[in-house]
Amino acid sequence: MECNPLNNKRNNSKSYLLVFLGLIIIAPIVWILIDRMEGEKPQLDFVLQSNFIGKSLNLPVTLRDKESGLQRFWVALVKDGKEYPIASKNFDFAGLLAGGLMNTETVKIQFSPKDFGISDGKALLRMAVWDYSWRKLGKGNQTYIEREVLIDTRSAQIDVLSKAHNLNQGGSGLAIYKLSEPCPKSGVLVGDRFFPGRSGYFSDTQIYMAFFALAHKQGPKTKLVITAVDNAGNESMSDFTYHINTRRFRKDTINISDRFVERKKPEFTQEISHGDNLSPLEIFLLVNEDLRKANSETIFDIASSTESKIYWKDDFLRLPNSANRARFADHRSYIYNGKVIDTAYHMGIDLASIAQSPIPAANSGKIAFVGKIGIYGNTVIIDHGFGLFSLYGHMSSIDVDKDQLVTKGDIIGKTGSSGLAGGDHLHFGMLVHNTYVNPIEWWDGTWIKNNITDKIEDTNTH
Repeated sequence: MECNPLNNKRNNSKSYLLVFLGLIIIAPIVWILIDRMEGEKPQLDFVLQSNFIGKSLNLPVTLRDKESGLQRFWVALVKDGKEYPIASKNFDFAGLLAGGLMNTETVKIQFSPKDFGISDGKALLRMAVWDYSWRKLGKGNQTYIEREVLIDTRSAQIDVLSKAHNLNQGGSGLAIYKLSEPCPKSGVLVGDRFFPGRSGYFSDTQIYMAFFALAHKQGPKTKLVITAVDNAGNESMSDFTYHINTRRFRKDTINISDRFVERKKPEFTQEISHGDNLSPLEIFLLVNEDLRKANSETIFDIASSTESKIYWKDDFLRLPNSANRARFADHRSYIYNGKVIDTAYHMGIDLASIAQSPIPAANSGKIAFVGKIGIYGNTVIIDHGFGLFSLYGHMSSIDVDKDQLVTKGDIIGKTGSSGLAGGDHLHFGMLVHNTYVNPIEWWDGTWIKNNITDKIEDTNTH
């Protein structure tokens, strides 16, 4: 039998055509199967601030699946062997071939354990998310997470140990209290200002001390409470007995001349942009307003970090043989060419002696800052512990280093006229955390005994 080459060619062409058509049909199916049978698990991201759950939980959970899209999300809590479904969400389906409509979603989990009848104690927080993959007969890829948590819906109890709190407007105070459980945040709330309490001074670590202050504008109507927030976020507040004495502060006027500003201009050129193109008046206003505000923020930032140790003892020293040149909280009006151009409060006491007088450390402490601070010029700040600081400004020279421990009376430098100072003197300030206070109280040994040290000793004996 003869073989017909023409027929063979035709048969081969048909075979090739069938294979080609088969590939055209099968290839998309294979591609769809590979795409829809993908095995990448969805992502489930959240951050628990602690392993405690308090009276309520507000937890954002971010879900992601870039391949098949999100199908379902579920949350439950397991307590004493019983599972409590907390929340669930189904995501829209775009179609068999397309998968889910959503690739990214943030779900806010909000619930109160008491609403579900869940008691305090150890529990398990469970979460799961599924995608629209065809795997597992269409159930999809799953990501499952468990976290051990502790349900705590009871606020800490606050027992105020210090009894009398006689305060002055612009003055300092001390509250001593005991907490029923460790709390990461507690302290005294003075109006809208918070003064943190710290443990570590007493052998009982649940006893806290909080030095606090009334700003010069906070009078008798100011509300004071002790507050505590436990690890679960539960907040508790306690009133305590206090009395606030009204204090009136002086008014003062200061004349500003072009000559004074021109003399001081070199000190501020690096801190004032385009200073060469500004008039003396414009320079003064920038220094007295913007720079003064920035300097206070710098000082408060320094005073936000303190040692949980009391370095100081007895009354604080003042510059020897000095006279007051300005007082605490003087309300200053600045006069230029016969007109009031600005106002500011003087948050310290200016002390003048002979030029370049040695400056003693007002009390023992740790040097928290050494350097230049704008209007204060060459400055030293001493941390006396538990949020109490002393500040020394306008110095001509500095003889201490940062982190150096100093003893009461040690010479830290000399007086001068650096910064926004018209003549040689010391600007002496006292701060409690982020609030300037009247130094006169801290120069008074009787005031310190009645308002600070007696409270500490009474707590030690009980």
